[in-house]
Amino acid sequence: MSKDYIISQKATKENIKNIAKKLDINENNLEIYGNYKAKIKYENLKNNQKKSNLILVSAINPTPSGEGKTTVTIGLSDALNMIGKKSCVVLREPSLGPVLGKKGGACGGGYSQVVPMEDINLHFTGDMHAITTANNVISAYLDNHIFQGNKLNIKKIIFNRVLDINDRSLRHIEVATKNNGIQREDHFDITVASELMAILCLSENLLDLKEKISNILVAYDINDNPIYIKDLKIEGAITAILKDAINPNLVQTLENNPAIIHGGPFANIAHGCNSVIATKTALKCSEYVVTEAGFGADLGAEKFFNIKCRKADLRPEAVVLVATVRALKLHGGASYNELNEENINALKKGIQNLEKHIENMKKFNLPVLVSLNIFESDTNLELEIIDKWAIDNNVIYSKTEVFSKGGKGAIDLANKLINIIKNNKENFKLLYENNLSIFEKIKIICTEIYGANNVNYTEEALKEIKKIEKLGFSKLPICMAKTPLSLSDNKELKGRPRNFSVKITDVKLKAGAGFIVAYTNKILTMPGLSEEPNMQKIDIDKNGNIINIF
Repeated sequence: MSKDYIISQKATKENIKNIAKKLDINENNLEIYGNYKAKIKYENLKNNQKKSNLILVSAINPTPSGEGKTTVTIGLSDALNMIGKKSCVVLREPSLGPVLGKKGGACGGGYSQVVPMEDINLHFTGDMHAITTANNVISAYLDNHIFQGNKLNIKKIIFNRVLDINDRSLRHIEVATKNNGIQREDHFDITVASELMAILCLSENLLDLKEKISNILVAYDINDNPIYIKDLKIEGAITAILKDAINPNLVQTLENNPAIIHGGPFANIAHGCNSVIATKTALKCSEYVVTEAGFGADLGAEKFFNIKCRKADLRPEAVVLVATVRALKLHGGASYNELNEENINALKKGIQNLEKHIENMKKFNLPVLVSLNIFESDTNLELEIIDKWAIDNNVIYSKTEVFSKGGKGAIDLANKLINIIKNNKENFKLLYENNLSIFEKIKIICTEIYGANNVNYTEEALKEIKKIEKLGFSKLPICMAKTPLSLSDNKELKGRPRNFSVKITDVKLKAGAGFIVAYTNKILTMPGLSEEPNMQKIDIDKNGNIINIF
């Protein structure tokens, strides 16, 4: 099999103006970035569709073997177009941190990719840089305000700097304001964890973006009163920096079908969904919108429903859950080095992870379709085990081969998706109501979605919850910060853990974004690089082409 970047570079791409026409988007509603990228002036678009179907692609808990969620998301949209449906795929933007670090690119793989892959994975249209700059302008202004006399009597700053690179040395830094002798500890988050990233992805338009920015809680004064961006009077400047970044980006798949890519929050430390604007733009222009949320369904899908759909009034029609035989065997106790060997016992045990995710998705009253990504190492007996399990448990599933066949490898998946949407008589519902207490909402997520017996809190977490309640923000939804590698808060517990507790170590108010982050165990908001990061492989060939981005 050819390498992803080679397949990408050999692809015949259409001019972006022609891709826009497939969504009935006029050239006047585009901001062109060369031949193959454009920003969409979303506010000028009219709704040409009476009915558009929103489909979420999620997955089991991720493993080192890779499940291919983005690959399936792209391939499914290509397949829908192939059978005559007007479909658009909507994805998140890759972060430079993982691209240069351990995880790699985020444009799909094999013959199911979005292009131009190199551009998308690196600087793209500059959205990540704009968010990074806007965030750090806020931090610079806060420190300057203290330096210049501190008229607002700022005592404690709770807004952090960000960088779109994995840099563990920036997890803890000291900031000195020598003019009045103030020295404090600070730290950097990765850009995708920035509240500005979440705000950009949850805003409906430019004015809504400005309003949300104005409500960011940045500090407390000497009397423990909150200080917001609007108190600093810089929301206009921050919005101006993000004026272009708010427009969604249009590119294409390898099969020259439209793809909108915008926003990139991680699901383990943020809400994990592409922008509301990108999703609604696609809904205005196509019959089927295929989108994804970060990591497994316990994080990305739960937040897609309880945060994004709640705030944007979105009503998804179905969920596609991606799994592989290899990943299920890992969840069943097999070692990574043994994945090419047949292991029926590990497979049967690992299926319990998939079963739990199916149960969880049905709690939102949505039909579930399982996409089993096929690998060459899958044996006939292992596939027969999945077939029998699906029949015995009344699970609708499809074997997909989008990596090797592109859209053709998901024709069966596309037809089954259309069928379950057609026959679904249930109405989408949220997992919890806004008026429940912070404790009740956290407990529902931990017990209903993760399968925990109970929830424990540190003194610091309890203190922060009390402060949030006092400020009047207790009705906001919860954004859990948790390891993606397990249904529990312990990354070592694979499969379907039982009889465990979740420990909430900290709670932070994101008043601008409109949610409360609950941190479990030691969740890092600034990752580090591995011993041999991907950046050692990325290079430029003699023709000036970027190579070895995977």
